[in-house]
Amino acid sequence: MNPKITRAVRAGSLLIGGGAPVTVQSMTNVPAEDFDGVTAQIEALAKAGCDIVRLAVPTVECAGVFRLAKERGVSVPLVADVHFDYRIALAAAEAGADKIRVNPGNLGDKWKVREVAEACRSRGIPVRIGVNGGSLDKKLLEKYGSPTAEALAESAMEEAEAFEACGFSDLVVSIKSSSVPEMLRANRLVREMSDYPLHIGLTEAGDDYSGLVKNAIGIGALLSEGIGDTLRVSLTADPIDEVRAGREILRAVGKDPRGYIEVISCPTCGRTKIDLIGLGKKYREAVSGIDPRGKRLKVAVMGCVVNGPGEAREADFGIAGGAGKCVFFRHGVKEAVLDESEAVEFLVRETVRAIEEE
Repeated sequence: MNPKITRAVRAGSLLIGGGAPVTVQSMTNVPAEDFDGVTAQIEALAKAGCDIVRLAVPTVECAGVFRLAKERGVSVPLVADVHFDYRIALAAAEAGADKIRVNPGNLGDKWKVREVAEACRSRGIPVRIGVNGGSLDKKLLEKYGSPTAEALAESAMEEAEAFEACGFSDLVVSIKSSSVPEMLRANRLVREMSDYPLHIGLTEAGDDYSGLVKNAIGIGALLSEGIGDTLRVSLTADPIDEVRAGREILRAVGKDPRGYIEVISCPTCGRTKIDLIGLGKKYREAVSGIDPRGKRLKVAVMGCVVNGPGEAREADFGIAGGAGKCVFFRHGVKEAVLDESEAVEFLVRETVRAIEEE
């Protein structure tokens, strides 16, 4: 499928849309008034692979966190999550936020929308219009009877028109639902109706098990159709887990520009004579902090020789288990026999070597 190229907007040093790589977002959950804690979490999220970090800004005073973060050298773009008070958006823009997020109708009167639009235009800051079922305008609920995909799409377009009427068009749109089918339909509708960059994901998706499944289905489906310019995997979990999940989804659909170490492994069965589950987990943890330097490696952790070099011959290298032993193979060709106890360390060394090779 040929994706529809969206308009490009810039948040700090990062392009969103316009054919730029899809980016991963998350949100801090440290109390907003704890500036030191928020800044530390921003840095941790960036280290984990987060491209854009959103911060809740419940008061004008809390907007000062953007100034502090920039003074401390935070380079990842920061988004101010603003509700109800347009003055918070103005303060965040002045303090150095790279993007402002608002809900439709949330800012109030038209003149308040204009104030925010002018403050953002003068500083080159885009606005994200965030729509979800829980904040849908009453008139749209009455019109459609429930937060349908059509209602969500109409809400997004109405708010976009309000900003466009102020001469402001650096907009990103997100349409989220806790329902995968409704989220998919709403995003497809907005993609047909506009060329705004889309921030995709679900809301109220659940924990790091059920929520991850829903996000993977919804986000993965849209990305496979060429829809989506930036994403957040919303989970009732540590925000770093959101980032890791986002990167995994991008890798699964072949859209992660950073490079990655893809681990393939087989299900266990009665032929398995090694601790396959434990070995796979240890290897993933060992390489989770390794920078692949833009390279894409496929590493296999297989349970036996039946599912080893044969089924995993497309892997760059890997291991296949035996009775307390592991065969190490490269592109399906056996190179060494290892004790199970040394297999993970051996794989890690080979991984580092493959990354460092020119």
